[in-house]
Amino acid sequence: MKIHFTRHGESRANTLHIISNRDLPHHLTDNGREQAQTLATRLAGIPLVRIYTSPVPRARQTAEIVGAALNVPVEVSEGLKEYDCGLLEGRGDEAAWAQHAQYWQDWLAGRKRDSAPEGGESFFEIQQRVREFVSGLVAEYNGTPAEVLCVSHGGALTFGLPGLLSNLDLAFAHSHDIPHVELISAEWRHGKLVCTRWGQLVPNGDENE
Repeated sequence: MKIHFTRHGESRANTLHIISNRDLPHHLTDNGREQAQTLATRLAGIPLVRIYTSPVPRARQTAEIVGAALNVPVEVSEGLKEYDCGLLEGRGDEAAWAQHAQYWQDWLAGRKRDSAPEGGESFFEIQQRVREFVSGLVAEYNGTPAEVLCVSHGGALTFGLPGLLSNLDLAFAHSHDIPHVELISAEWRHGKLVCTRWGQLVPNGDENE
């Protein structure tokens, strides 16, 4: 089995610089729709059996564009949504982004990983949610040649994939940003998921770096 992860196309939340990780109506921009079409073209040679997507509008739109172009069914999964920022949702002011950045800095430094904005998700909750979703894919597709695409978000992938993919750690994920519609690919080898591609990079080995 192979699992391909990607970040959604550019959205209005990106261009307006608004924290919008729930279901606020920040859809893809024209550029984001073009990015999704380009992603579909890049994936045309991959025999995808299903596309899974975050329910957040920008991800769902991206998945629907790719699915329509490739004639692949799309399924929405809460496991792929961006991490919830609680009371910071819908804000774009400097104070909100400063608080947002502080959580990132603390989590990356190994501090306060059980903390979160009021009403939001902690580092540990993000990791658990993504891990449970991917474990479900492994249970369903392991031992088959199936390939699936998962449309998610920069934060969910940065915090959710390290450790889950055996040859990646958090330092690697944080130091290699995930552009819109870039691909991260993994395959099942010797009882573990191994990252075979992170954007334009090919990680080495099958153990944590």
